[in-house]
Amino acid sequence: MSKKVTIQGYEGSFHQVAARHFFGKNVEVITCDTFRKVVQIGANTTLSDGAVMAIENSIAGSILPNYNLLQKSNLKVIGEVYLSISQNLLTYPGVKLTDIKEVHSHPMAILQCLDYLEKYNWKLVESEDTALSAKQVHQNKSKHTAAIASKLAAQMYDLEIAAPDIHTLKNNITRFLVMEPIGAKTMIENPNKASIYFQTDHSRGILAKVLAKIAQGHVNLSKLQSMPIPGSTFKYGFYADLEFENKKQIEKTLEEVKSLTNSIKIFGLYNKGKVVKG
Repeated sequence: MSKKVTIQGYEGSFHQVAARHFFGKNVEVITCDTFRKVVQIGANTTLSDGAVMAIENSIAGSILPNYNLLQKSNLKVIGEVYLSISQNLLTYPGVKLTDIKEVHSHPMAILQCLDYLEKYNWKLVESEDTALSAKQVHQNKSKHTAAIASKLAAQMYDLEIAAPDIHTLKNNITRFLVMEPIGAKTMIENPNKASIYFQTDHSRGILAKVLAKIAQGHVNLSKLQSMPIPGSTFKYGFYADLEFENKKQIEKTLEEVKSLTNSIKIFGLYNKGKVVKG
């Protein structure tokens, strides 16, 4: 039975590409216009089986609002996907480069492809979504408009890839978290990564003590992200990704860390993702 998960954006978006890499090509997606809806619907077991949500990018960094959404959600992390982003120039079938007058896409996608786009005298038009731009080229049967979007969008909207991989920086990787409702029973075999959130009392050196406990447990701290605690005056909580060898190791380490914190929340134990092509 195929899964049904929420994603941000339209069909053909990189979120859908990530979902397919994790669940397979038959995964059904529920498209949402905001990440807040992704989390809300993704946690509702009557509507979906979970959610796929971008959390950071190798160029732009962490998507900070999504950390807050994760903190407040009723979702747990069961996996991750590192997607190598491929931006492509898509056209209606038969359209040549010399026919193009405008290129439409999300402003970030346009920015990522400027070195290529500046070779041509095209008008660059910003839109709300890469896949939506591709869909509109298809719907309008545009003869003079191209879109920048994924190869999946080209397949879904019957467009030609006029120029593949036009992004300037080839090492552009987005990390997506794969999540399911807290009450779901998916079993993760031999997990080797954990995502957590903790708060301390902000006494001198307390964060260093927490990090020392993690190191003493032979656990690798692969990411540490500070975020203001809502309602406080410049006090911070910390999101952390931890890599380990076995479940007993991380459980022991987290138990020792707990004694140094005011609160600790485990978002999930899962298997570390690998980089896959978008």
